[in-house]
Amino acid sequence: MKKIMLVFGTRPEAIKMCPLVNELKKRDCFDIKVCVTGQHKEMLQQVLEVFSIIPDFNLEIMKEKQTLFDVTTNILDGIRPVLEDCKPDIVLVHGDTTTTFATSLACFYLGIKIGHVEAGLRTSNIYSPFPEEYNRRAVSLVSSYNFAPTELSKNNLLKEGYSSASIYVVGNTAIDALKTTISPDYSHPILEWGEGSKLILITAHRRENLGIPMENMFKAIKRVLDEHKDVRAVYPIHMNPIVRDVATKIFGDDERMKMIEPLDVIDFHNFMKKSYLILTDSGGIQEEAPSLGKPVLVMRDMTERPEGIEAGTLKIVGTSEKKIYEEFSNLLLNKIEYNRMSHASNPYGDGFASKRIADILEKN
Repeated sequence: MKKIMLVFGTRPEAIKMCPLVNELKKRDCFDIKVCVTGQHKEMLQQVLEVFSIIPDFNLEIMKEKQTLFDVTTNILDGIRPVLEDCKPDIVLVHGDTTTTFATSLACFYLGIKIGHVEAGLRTSNIYSPFPEEYNRRAVSLVSSYNFAPTELSKNNLLKEGYSSASIYVVGNTAIDALKTTISPDYSHPILEWGEGSKLILITAHRRENLGIPMENMFKAIKRVLDEHKDVRAVYPIHMNPIVRDVATKIFGDDERMKMIEPLDVIDFHNFMKKSYLILTDSGGIQEEAPSLGKPVLVMRDMTERPEGIEAGTLKIVGTSEKKIYEEFSNLLLNKIEYNRMSHASNPYGDGFASKRIADILEKN
């Protein structure tokens, strides 16, 4: 029986790894263990509950005002005894978080095979997004299995010299998660508040956007809200106090902006489904929104998910107030452009990525 451990620590990782955990647990040929690092805490627990997953190990590393140094060293120290005790044949990690990087480094030190879910995403700028671009490149160096979501991701890995025998195009497990979370009968008081208007969903939290870029983003959104009385916005605000301070300063008590606490995964996915369009600096939303027919304005200067740009579901708008204001306004006023983006095809998969990964691990 093949011993497989899945390690993740943040809310976005959990959303994408929990469907895979449950798929692997269906199969008698695997002995499955789940280790969470607790890089996020409350937000991580919400996702675990939705997918009915109880971790076998919880490193509980999160502390107030933690730095990248804290996260990296605490994971390395915490996961070593777990790996040495369990002796997994393969450890599966996801994407580009510090949990993923530190776990992969620990496995490399111990000679344990790594399977990298969502492998091959690249911006080609080591500092953007930071530290994610470095993390995912470092993990590729030590991965025995590269589970790429798209052909473009596969080609990125091939260009860097990785063996085609280690690369499998499987789709994105984010799409798998939507089958569990989206409900046609979903309702929420905030959505009732937004009825009869164009409801905009906002997320913003990236480390490299803190400061002036984030102020620009919020000022642009505020201008649009002031000018378009048929628009309302909801912002599930990140836990980072720096983000909260900037948002409070700019949006204040604007009656058409609801700043709310972070949503659990079921709420968030259904808010996406009910929204008119989405403004974000996140990564995963760029994959989920196309499945729901929602245009996305990406408030970043580049993306590691160019498939969505090519398909027409995403548009990069950067972090300048002028650019965000213009593109946001245009998408509200230009029905042809809105329809083009909302009806573009989803390049990120069909909801069976977890099954494909499990099949590969079963045969190899």
